[in-house]
Amino acid sequence: MQQIKLDKLDMMSLEELQQLQKAVGKAIDTLDERRRREALASVEAKAREMGFSLSDLTGAPGRSKRSSRPARFRHPENPELTWSGRGRHPAWIKIAIENGAALEDFKIAS
Repeated sequence: MQQIKLDKLDMMSLEELQQLQKAVGKAIDTLDERRRREALASVEAKAREMGFSLSDLTGAPGRSKRSSRPARFRHPENPELTWSGRGRHPAWIKIAIENGAALEDFKIAS
């Protein structure tokens, strides 16, 4: 392991030390993700070198985007606010239901 010179820390201002602390914390937090990306890039490069894609070797399909679901509910005053009816209720629906509205009041006519 490389020896870190700590004697220069005594000459740094509080602001410089806080910036250093923030940078070190960020580096620690992102280390696993950086290592994972490097490993993936290395494996993909080796697969390409041998004439394959990574999905050819693993049998996993390539990355695909999930299609968005059509809106089934719409905010009555702001038509840009919609919800597909899947997942958690959006805040505007929660508030309306808490104030006595029914979910069916927001249903989009099909």
